[in-house]
Amino acid sequence: MKKLIQKYKLVIKFILTFLMVYFVLTISYKTYLDVSDGSKHYPDYVTNLVARQSQSLIESFGYDTNIRPHPKAASMKLIINKKYVAQVVEGCNSLSVIILFVSFIIAFAGKFKPTFFYIIAGSILIYVVNLARIAVISVGLFHYPWRKEILHNAIFPLIIYGMVFLLWMFWVNRFSKAKQ
Repeated sequence: MKKLIQKYKLVIKFILTFLMVYFVLTISYKTYLDVSDGSKHYPDYVTNLVARQSQSLIESFGYDTNIRPHPKAASMKLIINKKYVAQVVEGCNSLSVIILFVSFIIAFAGKFKPTFFYIIAGSILIYVVNLARIAVISVGLFHYPWRKEILHNAIFPLIIYGMVFLLWMFWVNRFSKAKQ
């Protein structure tokens, strides 16, 4: 048994570190959601911010865009040229994806400074790509509402999780202790 543990020591360390960091960050995020100013008709601060920034981004494409609190859900209604196209909900704010990203990077941590800056840069990149994703999908829903399923259920995961996967692979191949 001791040989088996020794053989898989790095794998066990990775899994335990990942799970521990993921658990702590997820509990912290849940606590943030529980104490946020959101009500049942108004989302948390970050989701509201993402909706407002998405609005600005879509407006930069030349569309008349508005956001309003949804009357029946803790989300923001996104309206393009007076047509309701989407809801920005808590799951759209990219924080849960960033938690997943950070957990992996810490589990595969290299030296402190590069790890810290990679987490910051990667989190910002995920956040910005998420805003672009919301804008592209919303404009897509405005023009092609019958493509809702493929836009939200296929394009969304491809964009956001594809970005995270590429960031992970870059990290493992360039900076992690596994590379050293």
